[in-house]
Amino acid sequence: MEIKLKSLKFDAGEKLTAFVEKKVARLEKFFLPGVAPETEVTLEDVKEGKKAKLHIHLPGDDLIIERVADTFENAITGAVDAMKEKLTRTKEKLFDK
Repeated sequence: MEIKLKSLKFDAGEKLTAFVEKKVARLEKFFLPGVAPETEVTLEDVKEGKKAKLHIHLPGDDLIIERVADTFENAITGAVDAMKEKLTRTKEKLFDK
C-alpha cells in the first residue's frame, strides 16, 4: 500500500510521520486481496483543532473520512477507526451483489 502524507501549513516530524504510517498500514488487512489502493493522508491545523483527512482511492470508488481532535494522533486514530468500518461495509456491499 502506498501512503502519501501531506501536512498543510506545517512540517510533520519523524515521530508523527511514523505514527501515521503505522496506523494507516493497519487498514491493509481490510482491503480486497490483490488490490493495492493509493492512500492519501492530509494533516492540517485548523481553528477547531487538529484535522486529519484519510482518502483511499479504490478501483471505481473513493473513500474519504475527516476527523478533528485536540491532537493529530487522536484525529488520525479516529479517522482510521472510521475507515475500518467504511471499508468493511464497502466489502460487504461488493460481495452481496
